[in-house]
Amino acid sequence: MNSHKREIKSFFYSQYFSDGLRISAGILVPSLLALQFGDFELGLTMSLGALCISAIDSPGPVQHKRNAMAIGNGLLLVISLITGYARLNVYTLGLEITVFSFLFSMLMVYGNRAAAVGTSALLVMIFMMDKAIPPPDLPIFCATILAGGLWYMIFSLVFFGIRPYRAAQQTLGENVADVARFLRLKADFYRPETDIDDNYRRLVLQQISVSNHQDAVREMLFKSRLMVKESTGASRILVLTFIDLVDMFEQIMATHYDYRHIREKYAHTGVLSEIADFLHTVADDLDNIGFAVLANTRPEKLSNLNHKLELLKQKIDEVGAEDKESSNLVLKKILINLRDVAKGIGNIYKYYHSKASDMLLNDTREVEYSKFVTHQDFAPHIFRDNISLDSATFKHALRVSLVCLIGFITAKNLSLGGHSYWVLLTIIVILKPGFSLSKQRNYQRLIGTIAGGAVGILILNFIPDKTAQFIFLVVFMIGTYSFLRLNYVVSVILMTPYVLILFKFLGVGLLNVAQERIIDTVIGSTIAFIASYVIFPTWEFQQIQHDLKAVITANISYLQKVSESIAGKPVLITDYKLARKDVFVNSANLSATFERMTSEPKSKQRNIKDIHKFVVLNHILASYTANIASTIIRTGPQQPHADALKLVKRSIAVLKETGKKLSGETIEAPAKPAEAVKTADVVPAPLSAEDVLMKEQLGFINKITVDIAKVTENILR
Repeated sequence: MNSHKREIKSFFYSQYFSDGLRISAGILVPSLLALQFGDFELGLTMSLGALCISAIDSPGPVQHKRNAMAIGNGLLLVISLITGYARLNVYTLGLEITVFSFLFSMLMVYGNRAAAVGTSALLVMIFMMDKAIPPPDLPIFCATILAGGLWYMIFSLVFFGIRPYRAAQQTLGENVADVARFLRLKADFYRPETDIDDNYRRLVLQQISVSNHQDAVREMLFKSRLMVKESTGASRILVLTFIDLVDMFEQIMATHYDYRHIREKYAHTGVLSEIADFLHTVADDLDNIGFAVLANTRPEKLSNLNHKLELLKQKIDEVGAEDKESSNLVLKKILINLRDVAKGIGNIYKYYHSKASDMLLNDTREVEYSKFVTHQDFAPHIFRDNISLDSATFKHALRVSLVCLIGFITAKNLSLGGHSYWVLLTIIVILKPGFSLSKQRNYQRLIGTIAGGAVGILILNFIPDKTAQFIFLVVFMIGTYSFLRLNYVVSVILMTPYVLILFKFLGVGLLNVAQERIIDTVIGSTIAFIASYVIFPTWEFQQIQHDLKAVITANISYLQKVSESIAGKPVLITDYKLARKDVFVNSANLSATFERMTSEPKSKQRNIKDIHKFVVLNHILASYTANIASTIIRTGPQQPHADALKLVKRSIAVLKETGKKLSGETIEAPAKPAEAVKTADVVPAPLSAEDVLMKEQLGFINKITVDIAKVTENILR
């Protein structure tokens, strides 16, 4: 029961709910204020502008929001004016819809924020196409829309200015909870009853969520000068917590071994269940920290992890004493990883219980933040270079353009009432670059609209009190924008009754509007679904090779750092972390592509089993590399050893050959290759137990790379 209460509280503390409140207030306030002054029409027009600009108000650094919303407001004025005059002739309006749908969909080549600006421009075009504004009144009407957009922009920036750290804090708290869920899945590998293959599938899915949230936190923390350079305790605590969280995630990844082998070897001892229990205890602590970060409170320790580690160490020592013929070094390595994870938990607790000034003075870590975030290039040639059928974005923009034209013609001939723009709105919302995403959105939009329509009709028929209806409108509106990024079905279910209640207040017939909205949604959904299948369709198997290559390249770079350290060369921790980040991000991208492929038609699921094997093998490879990298970072550059160096170089060579098969050209690692160690430099000293284990792990890595090469050959057949 407590866990359910915490989940509910976490939602209300989350960025999703905060966004819902901000967006709802930004849209509602102009209408409510205008209503008080007796000019509700003016308020509705301003709210329309605010609604369009709210599409740009997604999480990210404040300067990015400001710039995007400023551009969006400029487009708001221009597009509303053009549409207002173009709608006077059905052919000019059709031409505008076709051209602008293409141009603004192409903005996707400049990233998600630019794509949101394009969506905002398309929204104002769609909302304006049915506005019967006389030409002399059009400039004033469009200026009023712009005033609403500017109001929303100022409101959002002021909202951020009042609590500058809150968005980053909320995203960080959600990321901590993601890592806790990932850790619980890792813990289940040590339980003999857990199906290993099924658990890998769930683990890979959870890794996507962790990676996405980590990217969001990096954006907000590392791209914001306020966060990184401002010497306040609050901002510094967030940065340090995130750095330790990412390091902890690597340690969690590094607690990876041949689970089938260690189950056979140690299941009878009971030690594996104790390891799993300890990992679940750590996950409880992480959940506790994540909730405290969300709630903006100081987290209190739930358990004494050091004491539990001592008990676990005793158990591992007992296992070693009972089986003297067999080394328990693997268990000791797991224990070291667990200590590092527990240390990370302890560090985070300290950040929230130490004086900020002392913490800032004592922390000497230097991190080059700019290297850990991507920087979007807005050069015009990127747009031009994508004007090709080889570009997925170009094909998507063409599809959107043609389908919007078809939708416009259909709406003019089949729409039931004066809201034919709902057909185009449905198309814009549903159509995504890939078939699987479009299919998912289509299903969600239909189910949500029908269910939401039923809810709206019931409320308006059985709750006639207008005050109660208005309360429902506000609640549904906040819910709509709170669940927009969290659960789209729920968002649409809440959106439909809020729209119906709004139209009821505007004096429009209830059943007519509900019927019209549902039918227009069905029309738009049908057109979008057919179009995603037959008009320049984009299937994931066409993109998968790019993701496979990116993952191979990232793994080469990561192993290259290991090779350099084994060769005795010093490698900066920042370089290790950058290589690690690239592996994790590209692995998550590959996993996401694979998941989308599984929802496509069977005929388009090329080599699905082999790709799944590749995804799992890649996860194992990344985990073993992280294991060795964490050991090297802890102990420093290794004494050169020929056998270990040969193994890691052989693995790199296999991956390069695999990359060559994928791309048709040799893949060059981003970093310079480590120089070959001369035989005279190699110390032929006896191997320590630690060296033996590293050699075993490098041998396993070599086996995994060979397996990856074989699976890749099957994929390319």
